[in-house]
Amino acid sequence: MGKIIAVANQKGGVGKTTTAINLAASLAALEYKTLLVDADPQANATSGLGFDPATITSSIYECMVEDVKAEDIVLQSPNIEFLDLIPSHIDLVGAEVEMINMPNREEKMREALTDMKQKYDYIIIDCSPSLGLITVNSLTAADSVVIPVQCEYFALEGLGKLLNTIKIIQSRLNPELAIEGILLTMYDVRLRLSNQVVEEVKTHFQQMVFDTIIPRNVKLSESPSFGIPALLHDADSKGALSYLNLAREIAEKNSVVLAK
Repeated sequence: MGKIIAVANQKGGVGKTTTAINLAASLAALEYKTLLVDADPQANATSGLGFDPATITSSIYECMVEDVKAEDIVLQSPNIEFLDLIPSHIDLVGAEVEMINMPNREEKMREALTDMKQKYDYIIIDCSPSLGLITVNSLTAADSVVIPVQCEYFALEGLGKLLNTIKIIQSRLNPELAIEGILLTMYDVRLRLSNQVVEEVKTHFQQMVFDTIIPRNVKLSESPSFGIPALLHDADSKGALSYLNLAREIAEKNSVVLAK
């Protein structure tokens, strides 16, 4: 039985999609069967794996709104063995309105992914940067959530709101939802501010913070424009190695014996 991990933060620009793509690619590189679910209408995770969102005919939208089977729309990564994708599409923007009158509207993604848990070791969901119905669906479907937090001045702003949303989902929709960890991203060792944010987050949240910290890294920023994860763009870059460490940390935390 696989584990579903949502990558969520309603604040934009915190490295959420970068984390979803590179964590999924790193788990696949460690030979775990991994599925990346792009649940963001911007479809950046879809293009970040080399697919053109404009050519996508079936996406997670069809799974949630039209009951299309998830296994029928899975795309295989052209570059990484063990990595598959359920793509997104701009149509997902309208899904929240279309789902308003549906029964069990918060459960649509969970229903779509139930059978997929048997086929994958890890399912990573890239959530949209909001706390709307699609993100609520993602958190209801997930076993745990990774929260990327940028090492900048407003780092903790909005985190309380997200943690409150998670508590509401735990109490009403998904009592099993756990926090996999808070991930510090865009860390710049030269900046005193970055170090202050790391200390502040670790003081506030202690055991919830991952040991791995993701640095600011040119290769991480460049790789989406090539349609590949950082691991393929430059395997020796600090960004690629950091996400590989994060994948190992998550695998060890989940008591899974590493394939490598």
